[in-house]
Amino acid sequence: MNSLFKALSHPVRRRIIAMLRTGPLSSGDIAAAFDMSWPTVTGHLNALKEADLVSTERDGQSIRYRLEISAVEEALAFLMDLSGTGKADDEEVSR
Repeated sequence: MNSLFKALSHPVRRRIIAMLRTGPLSSGDIAAAFDMSWPTVTGHLNALKEADLVSTERDGQSIRYRLEISAVEEALAFLMDLSGTGKADDEEVSR
């Protein structure tokens, strides 16, 4: 989970995640949204992939990135538990 929160700590990566909420995008489409070098964008995409926040599939010559919602749900569940609003907290109250 550390790699997940580290990946989410950068604003560019959070913006990429927001872009992918509407559906898969090619690496070129993602890169076009930013004013930075291709290697820098690739580094951000790799960090998201290593954190299991995105998955990839080859589409001809390009790579398409897809948001992996299960990783996002895991992080959200952790934060909800931490804040006392999560399921584990509800179970504790009902005992």
